[in-house]
Amino acid sequence: MSRRGYPYIPNSDPAVQAEMLKFIGVGSIDELIKQNIPDELLMKGDLQLPQPFEAECNLVRHVSGILEKNRTAEEMPCFLGAGCYNRYVPAMVDEVINRSEFLTAYAGEPYEDHGRFQACFEYESMMAELLDCDVVNVPNYDGAQAAGTALRMATRVTRRDEVLVTAALNPDVLRAVRTYLQPDVELTLVDYDKKTGRADLADLKAKLSGRTAAVLLMNPNFLGIIEEEAERAAELAHGAGALFLVYADPATLGVMKPPFQYGADLACGDIQGLGIHMNYGGGVGGYMAAKDRPEIVREYPSRLFGLAPTSHGEWGFGDVLWERTSFAERDHAKEFVGTHAALWSIGAAVYLASLGPQGMRELGQTILQLCLLARRRLASVPGLTVCPLDGVPFQEFTVRFERKTAAEVNAALLERSILGGYDLSGDFPELGQCMLLCVTERTTEQDIDALASALKDILK
Repeated sequence: MSRRGYPYIPNSDPAVQAEMLKFIGVGSIDELIKQNIPDELLMKGDLQLPQPFEAECNLVRHVSGILEKNRTAEEMPCFLGAGCYNRYVPAMVDEVINRSEFLTAYAGEPYEDHGRFQACFEYESMMAELLDCDVVNVPNYDGAQAAGTALRMATRVTRRDEVLVTAALNPDVLRAVRTYLQPDVELTLVDYDKKTGRADLADLKAKLSGRTAAVLLMNPNFLGIIEEEAERAAELAHGAGALFLVYADPATLGVMKPPFQYGADLACGDIQGLGIHMNYGGGVGGYMAAKDRPEIVREYPSRLFGLAPTSHGEWGFGDVLWERTSFAERDHAKEFVGTHAALWSIGAAVYLASLGPQGMRELGQTILQLCLLARRRLASVPGLTVCPLDGVPFQEFTVRFERKTAAEVNAALLERSILGGYDLSGDFPELGQCMLLCVTERTTEQDIDALASALKDILK
């Protein structure tokens, strides 16, 4: 380290550090650390850090050189989905969320945030219209946390300690939910039909009991299949006194029924598909939605923004039922509010407003048509079976390879500058060497032809 310290680390200058240490009455940083951290936890050597770039231009060149090693979906046809989708983000979304009053408004009240509460309220309103419900939260971390929180809400409403979850749930979501429910809530998997890919309702019926707090169904499920019998699943859940929860991708709802039209008590999911860049897997935010049922709304741990008249005859935007949150309850709260993905809600609001109902319908229709086109083109490729599950897919569908592994095919596709699909053999070994392929509105006919041509060459 230079005598002036690292230029990008605050207070790393030795003179500044000496002044601060003198003020608090400590002789050295090591002395300060040893007063608070046990010796066995301390590093005994220096960090092996390179010399700093003291000129900004040199730092930019260094970081740019690292970033240029990446090959992204912007440069290659992308058929990878599995929870993070290569959707088109309108330019106006980035324009709005990069405004300083939104980008820098991490926390605070509306008089500091210059419209953040109103923007979040508009997001909640448009999401409620899309989902056909009354109450939507300010987004939490991601869809996985939303699912875990929604299931815990259901256990508090029903005062039961078991949940049934479809085995065709996104495996990453399932792992997070398992952790979220520990140690006092039991999670039981409901099998899926190996012929259709849909939830096995006979297995669901057999596993429902007086302990069941909720049934969670993903629709479309992780295998891309539309759960056509979701309404029957809701009837079975309600017949056992349980709540029915649906994990739904809001980007599908321009052409699919919203969950509350086939019996959902709670809906949850991720909003990444609503105008949020993939950001290497980090552009995510979770939503939870419900009808205006007090016994459910009171169990929301996250923030809800509402609209009310002020004493000056204007409209104001602020928290609803503040007393149910950890801001008010502190260590007695049902769940900690934590950081919210409020910025993504503003991006999603701009996206929904720019597309409107007709645009969302056209989005869904375009994806359905491209998915059908991809299945038809790939059906002529020797060495693979398209859609071994005969349920109706939405934007993702499975293909099974006869002579190669999915990993081998993906590696060969990448050599041809094509991002392949999600390898299902690890999480769903019963399906064999299957891959989950995804199309979005950004997928072109030329992309599909390139995939088909590459697979013919790889599988010959």
